[in-house]
Amino acid sequence: MKYTPQTVEDVASALRAIGASSVNELFSQIPEELLDPEIELAEGLDEVALLDRVRELASRNASPSTLLGGGLKKHFIPSVAKHLAFQSEFVTAYTPYQPEVSQGILQATFEYQTMMSELTGLPVSNASMYDGASAVAEAALLAVRQTGRERVIVTRGVHPETREVLSTYLGALDIELSTLDLDERLTSRVEAVADDVAAVIAQQPNFLGYLEQMDGLASRAHASGALFIAVADPFSLALLKPPGEYGADVAVGDGQTIGNPLNFGGPHFGYMVVSDSLIRQLPGRIVGQTTDADGRRAFVLTLQAREQHIRRARAKSNICSNHQLTALLATINLAALGPQGLKQAATAAVAAAHTLADELEAAGYRVRRDARFFDEFVVELPAPARSTVERLAASGVQAGLTVPAEYRLGEALLVGATELTTDGERREFVSALGRVAPVGVAR
Repeated sequence: MKYTPQTVEDVASALRAIGASSVNELFSQIPEELLDPEIELAEGLDEVALLDRVRELASRNASPSTLLGGGLKKHFIPSVAKHLAFQSEFVTAYTPYQPEVSQGILQATFEYQTMMSELTGLPVSNASMYDGASAVAEAALLAVRQTGRERVIVTRGVHPETREVLSTYLGALDIELSTLDLDERLTSRVEAVADDVAAVIAQQPNFLGYLEQMDGLASRAHASGALFIAVADPFSLALLKPPGEYGADVAVGDGQTIGNPLNFGGPHFGYMVVSDSLIRQLPGRIVGQTTDADGRRAFVLTLQAREQHIRRARAKSNICSNHQLTALLATINLAALGPQGLKQAATAAVAAAHTLADELEAAGYRVRRDARFFDEFVVELPAPARSTVERLAASGVQAGLTVPAEYRLGEALLVGATELTTDGERREFVSALGRVAPVGVAR
């Protein structure tokens, strides 16, 4: 079956509508050399030669030590996660979509939902979303629908790229978006919220790595009738208070840290978990547990009325799919680690980050300790941050992210560590930083 099955009559009708006599005339504005360019392809290879070529290309990949912060991290993933998730029964180019989806996929999604609910302390999870940023934007739209209000507040502690996606979503619908500045402790101010606000959005840990007063922010939001949306790193929830315990109505974020490798930037998956009262506004799919006609345990897609393939005109969001395979990786990873294993990994990551901060301070650098941090933090530099990062990269060290100018912290880096950061990598970073940006030498 063709995906664009226009008939000859369809094409003729479209051409008449736009005033073109033919398809060639329609494309006549495109330069000739672009319409049918000559493509230079190498000679074909047999399988052995092709494999050699692929290995040669793969050998060019470098794996430098990395202390990149900004929310995405390299964590340990047991071999069983990838081994099981990439069985042919699970691998698909697209989300299993129709209600005929297999019981195995449905059970895996049900287990994913259950784990995300336990991590966040909220009762209702969907089956995952595109990524963390789009999940945050969908959560804001959920709040607008639920409250009937058209103003959203986001703190500057939310990742700048997430705020850009949020602005794009809300701007298209003329929904006002206000940004709440951080205070001198690099955390969000707890201020009164106006009674026309649909939602307050805050991130824990925030973009700079510091721990927010989520209880206070939630209370302020609820006092005005607004929803409180917590953007939480799910890996951190092994140690930090779950969003449901400090009153969040919605927990969202990116799931990369709980079972997906960095993969040069993707793919990831987003998650969304909500309180019971918001279940009818939750975008995406939900898998429920039931029994079949013979009384056997079974799983089924439920609350399907919101799905675009059922009721497109009344869809509550543009999210009709999920990231099945990446969410499955996280599910198997969480099952393999178990609550205790995840807690041990998180504890080790926090310890590594704090040891790195101590070592930087011992070398003379100022680490911002204005508030408690989790596994990443800000370190001030005596040299331009961007050129420092570039020079360190040339020596094989991915030093961290330059802190954006909007935070007004001068020349500074956001660096992080995980349970996989070795003593040698930390020492290599501090030593390399001392060579390219020595303390006491202004640039």
